[in-house]
Amino acid sequence: MTTQWRVEGTYFEACTCKGACPCLFGRDPTEGSCDALVAWHIDQGSMDELSLDGLNLAMALHAPGNMTAGDWRVVVYIDAGASQQQHDALVQIFGGSAGGHPATLAGFVGEILGVESVPMRYDIEGRQHRLEVGEVAAASLDAIEGQNGEEVTISGHPVAVAPGNTGTVAQSTHVSHRGYGLDWSFGGRTAFYSPFQYQAA
Repeated sequence: MTTQWRVEGTYFEACTCKGACPCLFGRDPTEGSCDALVAWHIDQGSMDELSLDGLNLAMALHAPGNMTAGDWRVVVYIDAGASQQQHDALVQIFGGSAGGHPATLAGFVGEILGVESVPMRYDIEGRQHRLEVGEVAAASLDAIEGQNGEEVTISGHPVAVAPGNTGTVAQSTHVSHRGYGLDWSFGGRTAFYSPFQYQAA
């Protein structure tokens, strides 16, 4: 029997690239390699009859070069508010074993350094996104103001965490992570956020 699942909500990515991130277009990172924190907040989600509403997941990653070349080293953080069943479902979905777009993203991972259950908080206030991942990671980012105060957006980019969605261009004020050899703290760099929808293929 095929497992049915679907998750949708909001995600962001904040990385060390400067300016307009070339990784989105299959080009090399501006700094040669890329360190990033990616997070998902699930507004609505389920795996079979199991609800995943309101849960969060984050991933710290290091890509040694072009993102499409893979060999990413990642640490995955699961919301400590999840039950064991919900935890296992999120690992299956975002780890790629349940198929769908997360399986494509998982194909770029060369090494999973760790999977941890930690308290998480993902807050959205207008064009501001804030994330706390226990004591190990945090991020804050703000949308860049465009013409006439409108958002600056990008769509159709070939390397997409949330394909089919228009991304809002933002800038990080602070991004940090420590542990598993992925130790960094930076700000004033590239960030994006958008809705996402993943489901079983």
